[in-house]
Amino acid sequence: MQRVDAFSEKLDLLLKASSLSRVALAQRVGVDKSLVGRWVKGTVHPGEHNLARLTAVFQDNFPDLTLADWYQDLAGLAAKAGVAMRAGIPTGPEMRAEGPFASIVEASGSDLAARAPAYEGFWRTTRPSVLMPDQPFHDYGLFRRTADGMMEVIMEGAGLSFTGWMFPMSGNLYVFLFDPVGRTPLIVVLKGVPLPRAESMEGLLLLSALDANRTPAALPIVLERLGDLSGDREADNATMKRMAEEEAKPVDPIDDDKRRAFLYRDVGPEAQKAGKQLFMIAPGTLSRGSTKAGLMG
Repeated sequence: MQRVDAFSEKLDLLLKASSLSRVALAQRVGVDKSLVGRWVKGTVHPGEHNLARLTAVFQDNFPDLTLADWYQDLAGLAAKAGVAMRAGIPTGPEMRAEGPFASIVEASGSDLAARAPAYEGFWRTTRPSVLMPDQPFHDYGLFRRTADGMMEVIMEGAGLSFTGWMFPMSGNLYVFLFDPVGRTPLIVVLKGVPLPRAESMEGLLLLSALDANRTPAALPIVLERLGDLSGDREADNATMKRMAEEEAKPVDPIDDDKRRAFLYRDVGPEAQKAGKQLFMIAPGTLSRGSTKAGLMG
């Protein structure tokens, strides 16, 4: 049978949109739950029989879905299944047309075309936790251009997975992600770099904590490059998951003391007097880039 490109992403999309767990899907398809896990991770591709069974299961939620639709690109499959409408999260083409992000997409259009290549790649975040502020947490993910010119973002960490879009504008990056567990958006504002290749970035993460009160919080965050994409979507997705499992290290790591000084600040009265105000980003302290010749800045 013909192999389905980006099958793991497509399966993950339909699972989330239909609110089916991997265990429930395995029971309905008649396979072991570990096999579904390998399908989602991209390490195994289903045979023709199981692909047909998957189609039949998802037709309960998406009646118009057919076996042939797996061979469309991700946006095409989502549109055919009505996933964007059901999940409430617009896709790239919808945002370009008249969706809630249309004005943002329009404003960032020239920057997307000119600056997106500088940020494409695998990344690791370092950030404090609202519930355990002394404990730094890492997320592993990627920034990737899509066929329609958008900048897709995927991040995984602490058992959670976030997906969304990145918009470069006026020297900064605005990242909008969705948390399927907390059912809330996350917003990241990053200081961009002027050089052709970003190696690290600093910024602020805005979110609602997963505590009883869903406490709104603003936290400092640092991103460090882990490597470059191969251009093969399925292979890159598998690499991202492997990096998370292996806790991959940055290509050019920031000094531990500098990273910690940025993430954990003295915000008492004396610090305020000294101008060390919480979450004020000093331009260029940790955001930097490089050229092919190795120039840093």
